[in-house]
Amino acid sequence: MAATLLVEILTEELPPKALKQLAERFCDALSVGLDTLFPHPHAAPGRYFATPRRLAVLIHGVHDKAQDVHGETSGPSVGAKAEAVAGFAKKFGVAVDALEKRPHPKGEIYVARYITKGAILDEVLAQKVEAALKTLPIPRVMRWGSGDAQFVRPVHGLVMLHGSRVVPGKVLGLESGTRTRGHRFMGAGEIVLGSAEEYEKKLLDEGKVLADFEKRKAEIDTQLQAEAKKQKASLGEYQTLLDEVTALVEYPSIYVGEFDKAFLEIPQECLILTMRQNQKYFPLFDASGKLLPKFLIVSNMKVADARHIVAGNQRVVRPRLEDARFFFNQDRKQRLEERIPQLAKVVYHNKLGSQLDRVQRIKLLAGKIARLLGADALQAERAAELAKADLLTGMVGEFPELQGVMGRYYALHDKEPAAVADAIEAHYRPRFAGDRLPDGSIACAVAIADKMDAMAGLFSIGQQPTGDRDPFALRRAALGAVRILVEHKLPLSLKDLIHAAFEPFAEKPHTQLRDFLFDRFGSYLKEQGYSTLQVEAVLSKMPANLGVVPQQLEAVKVFQTLPEAESLAAANKRVANILKQAEAKGETFEAGELRDPAERTLQAAIRAASEKAKPLYDKGDYTGYLKSFSMLKEPVDTFFDKVMVMVEDKKLRSSRLALLRDLREAMNRVADISKLAVEK
Repeated sequence: MAATLLVEILTEELPPKALKQLAERFCDALSVGLDTLFPHPHAAPGRYFATPRRLAVLIHGVHDKAQDVHGETSGPSVGAKAEAVAGFAKKFGVAVDALEKRPHPKGEIYVARYITKGAILDEVLAQKVEAALKTLPIPRVMRWGSGDAQFVRPVHGLVMLHGSRVVPGKVLGLESGTRTRGHRFMGAGEIVLGSAEEYEKKLLDEGKVLADFEKRKAEIDTQLQAEAKKQKASLGEYQTLLDEVTALVEYPSIYVGEFDKAFLEIPQECLILTMRQNQKYFPLFDASGKLLPKFLIVSNMKVADARHIVAGNQRVVRPRLEDARFFFNQDRKQRLEERIPQLAKVVYHNKLGSQLDRVQRIKLLAGKIARLLGADALQAERAAELAKADLLTGMVGEFPELQGVMGRYYALHDKEPAAVADAIEAHYRPRFAGDRLPDGSIACAVAIADKMDAMAGLFSIGQQPTGDRDPFALRRAALGAVRILVEHKLPLSLKDLIHAAFEPFAEKPHTQLRDFLFDRFGSYLKEQGYSTLQVEAVLSKMPANLGVVPQQLEAVKVFQTLPEAESLAAANKRVANILKQAEAKGETFEAGELRDPAERTLQAAIRAASEKAKPLYDKGDYTGYLKSFSMLKEPVDTFFDKVMVMVEDKKLRSSRLALLRDLREAMNRVADISKLAVEK
């Protein structure tokens, strides 16, 4: 019989940031575990439910007994020793007399036909649930009561229903039953389920529990948007908090709280962070993005008169905002520059010195980069000097997420130039994928210097990322540096940046860092829609100026559409192989007399194409540059049809190798065209 299966684990309050992931993994693991025993190809996939006090899975079309599996297997040869035949028969649970004889290329063999009995749901479900729970990403488990059961939180109830029937079994020390629990205050304390199918509706109707995580999230979002509209306000970036709040309530209601307008004198980032992070409130903003003295509360209670709920939350948030005001006022009593010497007491890395050592390195590097960009080097150096000072402030000590942000506010309070203050905040950017980049040459100089110093320093002591491990977030630093160079089209040489970054360090693994940066650059370009072949063709040239690479890739894309492209790519690959083998043999490449008309024609064609292409390359018209060489298809094809390169005559061989070298050098300044050749 097939029916809907429900498994629910009732717990104490689960960790909100992990709730959704726990529920999804539990559903996936249990669905897979049961699917191998109880196939239901036409049924809907498993569905998860998650509230602060429960994880549940609903799977349709589960059979109470799996089908028996009929199989057969080959055994020893007819005529083998009796004990070998008997052992084979016993292994598969059949009598020796029941073994079949079957012809085989090497003579007759015994074949055993057997039946594997299908598993019974009642016998294995508890085991499958336990196994699924053990797969959950739980860093620390708890014990409760006098038993040995362990889970992320104490467990107080277990429901296992197949249709309307209880599946017997014990999980985490609890016997299965039909009883679940509703909302702590608004619903029935105990709810008896008549069947698995009625679970969601009965929890809502009798228990005031909206059990489906995504439905509850959508309901909260709808209520938030409606209330924000009513207040003529917006919610800003609130999606991350929405997931967390969904994991904190079972029956959401939205209420409006307010705080004293005087707190708006504090930087709004401080107020937003304390409301979102500490209180799980949703701040409201006006049309220009300025914080309003209002916030939305997601409550787990729906009441006719919410005044006591609102008053309680307003009473709780005030001390938090007072703390922020205290830190802000205290921090401004000391100038940022006065904090710099204290950085000598803050260890950056035991092999790389203090934060002050690091600041001094970043300052020198930022000044060099600013000069290359034609920016004010003194301002770049000043910004770099002050960039880490806010790490010693009370506000950043309380909210590390505000490093850089508070540095900017304190720098402006200290009457530092606006460009310096902006660079202090922006030098951490981009902080995450898709984050905006620093604006302006001074901010870019400090941001690049910060990231290059981190990579060079840690590479110099052998702390580069390995596999999935990247404890110092160097991949993020590399991608950030690449994005700044590319998206701002900065005229900086990556090679020069790497050399400058390594100057303060004894070990200088330039090549390793270069390859690391190009690897991250390649991943970034593929995410922009370029193919692996296109990216390899351009990056294999190790371009010094990353800012022009997107233009070069676009040129390669256009080149690939030309009718001559495939033939020229194949020819370039052939040329590359010939030259590589010749170099390995110690051959010389010296231009000399060419005798065959085909090679003279090719030489003339290379010169003509190069004369046309060079000015296009110099002005950055990479598409025009590559198109200029489409005229070489016919002379190149004729050359390989008519001319043997590796002839006995050493002088002639050297001349022909030099001709191929000239061809390769002329065509491949933008990209290695041979990388575009597709294997057939």
